[in-house]
Amino acid sequence: MPARIVASDRAPKAIGPYSQAILVEGPGVSTLHCAGQIALDPATGELVAGDVRAQTERVMENIEGVLAAAGMTFAEVVKTTVYLVDLADFASMNEVYGRRFTGRFPARSTAQVAALPRGAIVEIEVLAVRAGAAPARARRAGKPRGKAARRPARRR
Repeated sequence: MPARIVASDRAPKAIGPYSQAILVEGPGVSTLHCAGQIALDPATGELVAGDVRAQTERVMENIEGVLAAAGMTFAEVVKTTVYLVDLADFASMNEVYGRRFTGRFPARSTAQVAALPRGAIVEIEVLAVRAGAAPARARRAGKPRGKAARRPARRR
């Protein structure tokens, strides 16, 4: 399955050897694997000031930018992982987080961690899935692919 790097200027540039996201396109479905986002302002590269609410808001804006660069929205997010430095911040984070999802909520894991990059207090990563047209290479009508293409036709 073809995979391509997704990058958005609406989210901070990667601060290490990784991509903001990788979009994997297969027959009829695309899956976006997003790196975790912390509350870095993409314009300055600096961590936003404030409590977990302020940081979660910036994180969700960063995620929205990456999703948009892949042609997706929060509606396609199926799984999230939340990392908090202090689980006592869960309710405040959850309040901000919950505003981005309507109707069907994604599956979620939350973990307390000892520390996060750049002194952040929250990091969130997402996995999004979009059903739709297959990539151009897989749309060749009438031509068998895979094992079917290699099998000789049966004689009757």
